[in-house]
Amino acid sequence: MISLKNVVLRRGAKVLLDKASATLNPGEKVGLVGRNGAGKSTLFALFNGTLHEDGGQFDRPDQWRLAQVAQDMPETSQGASDFVIAGDTVLVAAQAEVQAANDSGDGERMANAYMHLYDAGEHDAKARAQALILGLGFQINELDNPVNSFSGGWRMRLQLARALMCPSDLLLLDEPTNHLDLDALVWLESWLQRYAGTLIVISHDREFLDAVTQVTLHIENAQLTRYGGNYSSFEEQRSEKMALQQSAFAKQQEKIAHLQKFIARFKAKASKAKQAQSRVKALDRMEKIAPLLAEADFSFEFRPPASLPNPMLSLQEVSVGYPPAQGGSEPAVIVRGISKSVLAGQRIGILGANGQGKSTLVKTIARALLPLAGQMIEGKGLSIGYFAQQELDVLKPADNPLEHMIALAKETAAAGRLAGQETREQDLRNFLGMFNFGGDMVKQTVGSMSGGEKARLVLCMLVWQRPNLLLLDEPTNHLDLATREALSVALNEFEGTVMLVSHDRALLRAVCDEFWLVSRGGVKPFDGDLDDYQRYLLDEAKRAREKGRSDANEKPASRPSVVGGDVGDGGDGGSKFSGATSGIAAQSLSQQRARDKQTQQEWLAAVRPLKKQLQQVEAELGIRQAEQTRLHDLVSRSLAPAELAQAGRQLKDVEQALAQLEERWLDLSEQIERCG
Repeated sequence: MISLKNVVLRRGAKVLLDKASATLNPGEKVGLVGRNGAGKSTLFALFNGTLHEDGGQFDRPDQWRLAQVAQDMPETSQGASDFVIAGDTVLVAAQAEVQAANDSGDGERMANAYMHLYDAGEHDAKARAQALILGLGFQINELDNPVNSFSGGWRMRLQLARALMCPSDLLLLDEPTNHLDLDALVWLESWLQRYAGTLIVISHDREFLDAVTQVTLHIENAQLTRYGGNYSSFEEQRSEKMALQQSAFAKQQEKIAHLQKFIARFKAKASKAKQAQSRVKALDRMEKIAPLLAEADFSFEFRPPASLPNPMLSLQEVSVGYPPAQGGSEPAVIVRGISKSVLAGQRIGILGANGQGKSTLVKTIARALLPLAGQMIEGKGLSIGYFAQQELDVLKPADNPLEHMIALAKETAAAGRLAGQETREQDLRNFLGMFNFGGDMVKQTVGSMSGGEKARLVLCMLVWQRPNLLLLDEPTNHLDLATREALSVALNEFEGTVMLVSHDRALLRAVCDEFWLVSRGGVKPFDGDLDDYQRYLLDEAKRAREKGRSDANEKPASRPSVVGGDVGDGGDGGSKFSGATSGIAAQSLSQQRARDKQTQQEWLAAVRPLKKQLQQVEAELGIRQAEQTRLHDLVSRSLAPAELAQAGRQLKDVEQALAQLEERWLDLSEQIERCG
């Protein structure tokens, strides 16, 4: 087991652990959580042996084999499959021994070497490696492509596959989900659930932690606290502890009272109904996560927009993509024929697998790209706040937060978009202070800041602009769990419209009321929830793999030449292949659309009537339960014998009806599950 006894751990002059103790048992799956800067990555360095304790005692079994994701960007022309196979250190050592035994001419040594080579799994190594690569989202025809032909995010996926390929007793994963889309994320969860060794993972994705871990190790105030259970269990246990410290919640109670006042005032008013509903969701969220927000670096809110045009935006037969490459004559059309309206107060989640066009659509709405066809009509007074995947890279490393805010104030003044924002230097300093950029931090260069601090600065600049349409493309990649929750609450309080691209399922569930699916060159409503979408993605991935194997058996694999991938959807600010826009398969796009539409229609046709029946049963259950409560209250009173007998008969009938409805509810739920 891993044991820490009174461990002291320093990074420079900062004490990250001060006489901290904890024990992790073999085979446990552990989530390591804590605020940004608390020391999670430094503790990982202790676990993997690159750092040593400054005091106390740290023990890890010497015989344990360690696997972790290398953080360097691989630069090699080695094929993807061979690169991942090389992560199997046991196999590589066995291959080296076979070579040495052959060179020595020692027959006995050669016999032993070949036996060890078989035990190391050389016979199925390629199949194992390719299963990992395909599970993480690559295509069949990419299995042997050179590693350096992929862009950064896809190379990091290969590094992850290489770590999973390595036989290990201890697996360390630091933010493994950052470069994954939802289907690859679900596959990774399934793989890690089957992993037999000890797993320690750092992640800011609460649903991923809930799915994978059974123990939570929390770093706070230079101490380690072990909690039994996944992240949600940890949160509940910690909530109970913090509930004893009422002063920690005083500030939140004021905000809760403010939200309740808004809800009570506007809930019945049609023009404010959606905003009131968002406040209800924000209130539910806030009460649940109050202890976590009490720990957060900050909480914030979006200021009311100056205006709320309705519709915000109208898209009429719009095609989005990229202009012709240098020397080319044809633009790269990613998504075409989009006819949609974006209304005031909508909360839209944009779904779709990597490369389908989510980021391209958002960039076009944000005016970062021009539409290739069709008409995009903006409502009068539309003010867009855009958080791009690459937004942190847009910040100037040599400038400080105050300089960024001054430049933003000048830019908006020149464009005539100030709308009452503060522009004096002291006002800008005060505003930065609301986002924890106080004192010397306003003069700290952005290049020296952490990813979380940069993301906080981008949010600060976004809030200052008072947008009425928020376009958020993977806004949580650099945010810790507490700050993600603060963002979730702020978005639900926001009075304008939100369009969100994210692989953070908790954020999508908390914020979005409807979903658009970007798939096969088109955009359509997705008639289902995130669980439905997750099953849909897995079905699509399975069909794609089966088709890829069938195509590979019929003819040699080749990279499609028709343009179609989405620059930016890889989660790393680039297309799957560097230097070129990735392609759509060479078969007819119209045939693809027809097959995709038929597949989804068949799937939804099976589920939709069942869900409708389930909703009817739930509504009837609510009515019957209310009647049951009323009759229970009635029979508890002093009634005349005849009235009491009648109430008793009615109660019996209601309870029998409830039992039948509950059985029907269970039956429908099982049918829906089987459809998935």
